[in-house]
Amino acid sequence: ETHAIGLAQVAEISAEADALLKAQGHADGSVGARLAALTADPRWLYPNTDEGRAAVLADLNVQVDAIRRRLPELFTALPRTPVEVRRVPPDIELGAPRGYAQPGSLDGTRPGAYYINLKDTGMWPKWALPTLTYHESLPGHHLQLTLALEAEGTPMLHRTLLMNAFVEGWGLYAEQLADEIGMYGEFPLGRLGMLQSFLYRAVRIVVDTGMHWKGWSREKAADYMADAVGLARGAVDSEIDRYCVWPGQACGYKIGHLEFVRLRSAAKARLGERFDLRAFHDTVLMGGAMPLEVLARVVDEWIGA
Repeated sequence: ETHAIGLAQVAEISAEADALLKAQGHADGSVGARLAALTADPRWLYPNTDEGRAAVLADLNVQVDAIRRRLPELFTALPRTPVEVRRVPPDIELGAPRGYAQPGSLDGTRPGAYYINLKDTGMWPKWALPTLTYHESLPGHHLQLTLALEAEGTPMLHRTLLMNAFVEGWGLYAEQLADEIGMYGEFPLGRLGMLQSFLYRAVRIVVDTGMHWKGWSREKAADYMADAVGLARGAVDSEIDRYCVWPGQACGYKIGHLEFVRLRSAAKARLGERFDLRAFHDTVLMGGAMPLEVLARVVDEWIGA
């Protein structure tokens, strides 16, 4: 069932990316091949120098500041702890993820951080960065994790607990929220970055279940991912290694995202004009991370109340 969900999501997102690519004048080849060509296009790349890395960090700070100003449209509760954009320290970047969030301290004295790996700026075309910002900082992981940490009256376990599908599903849902309030409006290729992010996570479902349930070889999984998403083969090999040793984890991103979207749609359908998006967001975030089954019950109880 999960494999079928992944295939359906790959088809749906690929079709949407195809239309956007054609609208931007990129019509030849598969979606994956066109994404790969755009990733390597010098027009969208920062120089792989100290000056280029400084430019990446400066642009990310602009993006964080821009989305921060729009948060009151989406949330009643906002994090008190700030977030800083930081480069992954050079001495660990070879083994570090491409980008990740670090929560602030429990006592609020240490800010949260949005880390980006700059060992090679060629992995970061400009059109791919906004959606990463929304995923890792605001309204993504920093907002999500910080609201849980700062929630008064919530048991410490639930303030610090991490649940894969909830946490990563929210990260993708945050990218969607940025799109819904028009953050990609003046930069259409930035929306392509969001679609590639969604496609990437849908492909993860297919290859994870392909290997661990349907018996795909490592090579078949790698070929499928490279063709569908347009990632460089080295990046694909690293991803496949991860799925081999951590079965199921990679499915949590898109499965969690789909559940947040489903629950919001269900709440809107039942509440009609009484549906309040900000109240919905407060409801799903203030109790901290939880299994998706529990999340569904929390939303159902909120609707009933």
